[in-house]
Amino acid sequence: MTNDDPRLLSLAPVTHDLGGFKVHRTLPHKQRTMVGPFIFFDQMGPAQLGVDEGIDVRPHPHINLATVTYLFEGAIDHRDSVGSIQRIEPGAVNLMTAGKGISHSERSPADERAAGPRLDGIQTWLALPQDKEEVDAAFQHVPANRIPVVEGSGVRLDLIMGSAFGVTSPVIQHHPTIYASIQLAPGASIELEREADERALYLLDGDASVDGFGLEQMNLVLLRPGTRPVLRSERGARLMLAGGAPMDGERHVWWNFVSSRRDRIQEAKRAWKAGEFALPPQDDHEWIPLPEVPLTVSYP
Repeated sequence: MTNDDPRLLSLAPVTHDLGGFKVHRTLPHKQRTMVGPFIFFDQMGPAQLGVDEGIDVRPHPHINLATVTYLFEGAIDHRDSVGSIQRIEPGAVNLMTAGKGISHSERSPADERAAGPRLDGIQTWLALPQDKEEVDAAFQHVPANRIPVVEGSGVRLDLIMGSAFGVTSPVIQHHPTIYASIQLAPGASIELEREADERALYLLDGDASVDGFGLEQMNLVLLRPGTRPVLRSERGARLMLAGGAPMDGERHVWWNFVSSRRDRIQEAKRAWKAGEFALPPQDDHEWIPLPEVPLTVSYP
């Protein structure tokens, strides 16, 4: 990529078939571990499940991170070990701060199963700063009608986290973060502010370019620092903008565990295997066992 190209790096996804729907994962990646605090980036679906089917992600643990769930279609029932029970629907934001340790489950609601669930959304993990890695576990739900929206000239931007484009999201930030959902009508464009040191665009569907350079669907494209490229679509598009300030050092990832310390991950593995994590009170009869070989491993 040339110096006048605002695209710094393009990360292709690894696709996992989870039976009934696919997950496209662009972070962590062998070429790049993080973008700002984002250390995990998954597109779930889009998928149409059959009648009486659904997703059933059994209770599993996390440490030293925060998860963000954002849906375009469908619904998910979230339950966690701090007692949260929350249905998430399109446009709303679930922020779960694992801190010193949490477990949670994600399942399709009964009414969605009866009709045959749709599933389309993004789930991300955000690394916590070292001085916040061991905070108490917590949960925040922000409904769609509280997420700031910027509209004009064929553009709609929902600001999920951070401050940008003249608005500020109420979703808690543990580290300077920018996260937005962008919809472009055919022929629409928007100039991207220098709102973060590290930024990436993810094209969900449609066509889009930055300063005339094309974006590929399901690729996470890092932008050069300090640039203000014009994002444009000829036929219409949906995208995600994600990034923030660089993290304070490397992070290790093993399965659902993220930490700045390898020994902390080893301790979390031992504790989950020994049954020392609390389980969600409304969903504590089954859980995902510690894997021998996890799908996600990223040791710097």
